[in-house]
Amino acid sequence: MATPRFLDGAAVVATLSIAEAAEALGRGIANRAADTLDPSPRTAVDLAPATGRELLVMPCHGPEGVGVKLVTIDSANPELRGLPRIQGTYVLFTPDGLTPELVIEGAPLTRLRTAAVSALATRLLARPDSRRLVIFGAGVQGAAHAAAVRAVRPIEEVVVVGASPESARAAALVAELRADGLIARLGEPRDVAQADIVCTCTTASEPLFAADELPAGAHVNAVGSYRPSMCELPVELLGAALLVVESEHAARAEAGEIVRAIDAGVLPAAGFAAELAAVAAGAVGRRDPSQRTVFKSVGLSVEDLIVARALADRLVESAAIDGRELA
Repeated sequence: MATPRFLDGAAVVATLSIAEAAEALGRGIANRAADTLDPSPRTAVDLAPATGRELLVMPCHGPEGVGVKLVTIDSANPELRGLPRIQGTYVLFTPDGLTPELVIEGAPLTRLRTAAVSALATRLLARPDSRRLVIFGAGVQGAAHAAAVRAVRPIEEVVVVGASPESARAAALVAELRADGLIARLGEPRDVAQADIVCTCTTASEPLFAADELPAGAHVNAVGSYRPSMCELPVELLGAALLVVESEHAARAEAGEIVRAIDAGVLPAAGFAAELAAVAAGAVGRRDPSQRTVFKSVGLSVEDLIVARALADRLVESAAIDGRELA
C-alpha cells in the first residue's frame, strides 16, 4: 500500500483556491439528503477537566470517501509553549477500498473550508452589486473571509472591526487589504449601517451590533459562534431575515444565536431556517434586493470531506497534466 501524501498549509493554499473550494461545496451539498449532511456525531473527549485540554474526533462518510478530522485544544499552548491553541490533522480514505489517500494539516483545511462555505453562501444570497464589506474579527478567519467575499463579489471597501481600537491584527489586515488596492480602514460596530455584506468571525458571547443597525438588503455570514454559550448576532435579526443554516439539527444544538432565538420565542423549535443545500439547489433564495439574509455556520464534517476530496482530485489532475508535459 502506498504511503498517503501529506499536505501542509502551503500545499493546501497552492492546490485549491477559496473560489474552487466553494464550487466543490456547491456541487457536493446541492440536493444532498438532510440525514447525510452530518452522518456521524462529533466526539469530544475532555482530557483534563477544567484545564481547557480537549480532543475532538469528527468522522464523515459519503460518495467522496471516508474522512476524519482529529483536533486537539490546549488553552495553555500559546503562552507556555508558543504553539497554537488548536491543532489537528485530517485523514482522507478512498471511496473504494477505504485506503488512506491523503493526510492534510488540519488548521489550513478548516480555514479553507470555513471561508469557502461563506463564499458559497455569499454567492447564493448576497446582492450581486455588493461592494462594502464589514468584518468583525481580524484573526485567521477574518482574513480568510476578506478573501472569500472578494472571490465572489466586487468588493471595493472593507472595514475591519478588531477586538479593540488598538488591535495590531486588525491594523495588519487593513494594511494588507490596502496593499491589494482596496479602500480599507479600522472601524466600529456602527459601521454595519453602511455595509452590503457583514462577516462575524469572533468568539463573542453577546451580539456585536443591533438588529436595526443593519441596512435593508445586507447579507451576513456569521461563523464565529459554535457553542450555545457563544453569540454574535441579535435574535431580532434572525427572526426578521431570511435565515440559512447548514443543518437545522446542528444549528439548534451548537449555535448560540439560534438557541437564544428559540428560547425567546423569536424562532420556532423546528423549521426555523432554510438549509444551505436547498439554497444551492435553487429551491430557496433571496426574494428581492431589500431583503436581509443571514447565513449562520457552525461547520459540518461533510464540508471537510468535500473539500478534502476536491484537494485529492486536483492533485491527481495536476499529476496527469505534469505527466503529459513530460512525455
